Amino acid sequence: MGRLRIGRAGVVVVAAGVVLAGCGSGQDEADEQKAKLAAAAKASAAAAASQANLLKARTAAAAKVKANELGQVPVLMYHRVVDKPATQDDRTPKQFRTELERLARENYVPVTAAEFVTGRIDIPAGKHPVVLTFDDSSPSQFELDGVGVPRPNTAVAILQSVAKAHPGFRPVGTFYVTRDMFGKETPEEGAQMLLWLTDKGFDIGNHTRDHLNLRGKEKKAVNAEVAAGHRLITGLIKTPPVTLALPYGNQPDTKEWGLKGSSGDVSYNYGGVFLAGYTPALSPFNKKFDPLGIPRIRSMDKTGDCAKFCSVAWLDWLKANADERYTSDGDAKTIAFPKFKAPFVAKSFSDRVLPY
Repeated sequence: MGRLRIGRAGVVVVAAGVVLAGCGSGQDEADEQKAKLAAAAKASAAAAASQANLLKARTAAAAKVKANELGQVPVLMYHRVVDKPATQDDRTPKQFRTELERLARENYVPVTAAEFVTGRIDIPAGKHPVVLTFDDSSPSQFELDGVGVPRPNTAVAILQSVAKAHPGFRPVGTFYVTRDMFGKETPEEGAQMLLWLTDKGFDIGNHTRDHLNLRGKEKKAVNAEVAAGHRLITGLIKTPPVTLALPYGNQPDTKEWGLKGSSGDVSYNYGGVFLAGYTPALSPFNKKFDPLGIPRIRSMDKTGDCAKFCSVAWLDWLKANADERYTSDGDAKTIAFPKFKAPFVAKSFSDRVLPY
């Protein structure tokens, strides 16, 4: 055991064994703490290096495919798909199929209007988003046979056929429905149609209940018509619409009335409002993106007024001006673009940018 003795100066001296044991314990703790700090610093440095390497790899991958997620997106507008077109908005089944096959060949991947306006554009690297929209809920767009299969030559059947022939081409789109509801007369039939579409990944948007021109109407009337369309949908399915397509493409006197409002017990607050023409839309990540008036492109050949401003003409232009087109980097968590385009990023997405 250790012994105590009093030195000349009255200092207590502890036997060497005890003193050495105490000092040794303190030194061990200090060494252990030092080792932990060193290990933590090493791990932190390794994590930082790994993160830097990952960022470098992502940047290189984005540059390789010339990603431009601030670019323009074609939002195509369809109405009836019939053998004998009666209006300039009608397309034949052959014309519709031909346009879809072109989109597939040129590396477009369909996304819904809801995915587009909310920035949930999850498509492979090097691909381009396209939004397929269908107005007025015509039976030529969608009709089921007795066993729940889309009838041949309807828009949905053609879209599924093209997707099957071109893996990766998603068979999805957005249907802007009205009270006609694909020609169905009962709520049960309407619900059956919407449930089938949403189950297959399609999006249901509001086109108002009665398809009335909203321009020139008072706020109360605008709110009532949009809310009636909203109620029409939510009365049949649980998923509320995320977007509105304006009847005839005409905005109300105050544009915000179409985006947000209420009437009675129904309130709506949409992610975007779509027009009827006639240019590609800006990326939702672009600071100039305007959710109050998102342009769409009418599907039509290069004839008459459509020589410059309909689908064939604009798809030609996007192909010839590929640097203006939205091209994905393949990572939905990042927004990739050439560095010189940085001034155009919306501030709300600044934490996701990947310039190269």
